[in-house]
Amino acid sequence: MAASPPLLLGEVPQGEGFSHILMADSNSIKIFSPATVANVACGFDILGFALDHPGDEIQVRLKDAPGITVLNQTKDTVFPADVNKNTAVVSLQAYLAHLGSEQGFEIIFTKKIKPGSGIGSSSASAAASVFAVNELLGNPLSKENLVQFAMQGEKAACGVAHADNVAPALLGGFVLVRSYSPLDIISIPYPAELYCTIIHPQIEVKTEDARKILRQGISLKDAVKQWGNVGGLIAGLMKGDYALIGRSLEDAIIEPIRSILIPGYDAVKEAALKAGALGCCISGSGPSMFALSRSQEEANQIASAMKKAFTRYEIDNIDYVSKVNSQGPKVI
Repeated sequence: MAASPPLLLGEVPQGEGFSHILMADSNSIKIFSPATVANVACGFDILGFALDHPGDEIQVRLKDAPGITVLNQTKDTVFPADVNKNTAVVSLQAYLAHLGSEQGFEIIFTKKIKPGSGIGSSSASAAASVFAVNELLGNPLSKENLVQFAMQGEKAACGVAHADNVAPALLGGFVLVRSYSPLDIISIPYPAELYCTIIHPQIEVKTEDARKILRQGISLKDAVKQWGNVGGLIAGLMKGDYALIGRSLEDAIIEPIRSILIPGYDAVKEAALKAGALGCCISGSGPSMFALSRSQEEANQIASAMKKAFTRYEIDNIDYVSKVNSQGPKVI
């Protein structure tokens, strides 16, 4: 299985001379934007992959007047009172500023990824807004070049402009963020049969809070172990070597600290592994946990085992079983 070439982001068109090339006969577009799993155990801030479901839906409409307005059609989800702290708005503002465009837009949200779930709620919104408007404007930029603007939404959400959620949300599949300066994103081939089980305990862990508890320094021994696992995971994905994938889904640095925020974590992880998971770890900053497996049947068995383990702790939970999403966002 051949590796994809690196997506090294170079210069993108500047605003001077830009003219709107709107989609024919369309002033509105509706987008599905996927949930994502970031970190993928050993790859803190550098590895992520997209899911077929769940995902958010947003509709973007052109406005006659400049500015961005937001409408929320999602029950039980409260958006920031300041619209300029909304990840979709922040990302879109950065995108439009780059193009030198004063076009106005209305964004209508139907959130199906719960904020604070650990499966990329903020990144789905950020990715969807720039992808939708880029489509409406005739795709002046590539999806690869949209990542840098979606990252600004992540910065608004948690204080850090990380790309391990927004890159797979926009590009689909597995991605490696090799470098942030310059931004260098590489798509990683993976086995077509790979499935993911997500279990989302109904508690909230804010990404910003989950970052605050992390150690600022690590031992050389832990660093070497983590580097080996990152290399092993990428090699396992590219070779379709499930045993190597499983051995490499180990986090020596982040998991020992963040797992204390998830009641019953060790028991749920043990249940997943006993049910046949290749590996199991925290999705993003949590509280969701993910497990990888070789088939939908195994993924369903793992979901049942993880749910059963969580019920012993009297924690309500939601589970998802999904293939890896190879496309990223799509027009619906």
